[in-house]
Amino acid sequence: MCHATPMDDYQDVNRRWWDEAAAVHAASPDYAAARFAEDPDYLSGVVRFDLPRLGDVRGLDGVHLQCHIGTDTVSLARLGARMVGLDFSQAAVEEARRLATWAGVDATFVAGDVSEAPEVLGKSRFDLVYTGMGALNWLPDIRRWAQVVADLLRPGGRLFLREGHPVLFALDDERSDGLLVLEHSYFEHEEPLTTDEDGTYVETEHVFTNTVAHEWNHGLGEIVTAVLDAGMELSMLEEHDSIRWEALPGQMEDIGDGELRLSDRPRRLPHTFTLQARYPA
Repeated sequence: MCHATPMDDYQDVNRRWWDEAAAVHAASPDYAAARFAEDPDYLSGVVRFDLPRLGDVRGLDGVHLQCHIGTDTVSLARLGARMVGLDFSQAAVEEARRLATWAGVDATFVAGDVSEAPEVLGKSRFDLVYTGMGALNWLPDIRRWAQVVADLLRPGGRLFLREGHPVLFALDDERSDGLLVLEHSYFEHEEPLTTDEDGTYVETEHVFTNTVAHEWNHGLGEIVTAVLDAGMELSMLEEHDSIRWEALPGQMEDIGDGELRLSDRPRRLPHTFTLQARYPA
């Protein structure tokens, strides 16, 4: 008889959390799903932030890994890329398809685990592999992820990633004294950080029934090294002093366009980073 491994258990627990979150997030003003139907030029805040770095994506075959409800995927399609979104939550995929219909955008959404993306979608198929914020922390093995990206890319294709900074993820986010204290692992560790909360990171009155979630941090050096070891060439790495959610409750200020940063001396803390790498032709 085949028994589930602990990693299988973590995956199942996280999938149940994201299945419940999908409809909640789609209805939340934080994701602004209605704006996509109302304004044919509207783009997600995550994509807008990185427009100067993203460059021209018109005519590219792109895949958005861990696409959730598809706001970034639809935004990239509006910029002219032929987009596929992949997410392990069937509920999220259904919300993404609905969003694309509302937005009048031709994008394909597929349910599948990111670790199996090359088998599900096809190897060497894409010019652009895109990953937005709040994605890598749900993956236990950053080296496996980087190899998936390399397998998906055509020669000359590129990875584009904006993500929460691992220093931020290592902080104690429950302090009320304003101190920045490293409480959690900065480096990748086999055992996850497990949380048990009945809410989510968007504005909602929904009380979750699936409250447990498992996350893993990955150091910036680990991420870069994994990308390089998978055969890609780093072409950009920028750190930023803002993020798109209140990562440190009570300690952050809104600086416009949905970006928040530490209220007190924000230069102390890298909030996010943008990384780009190319797969050699």
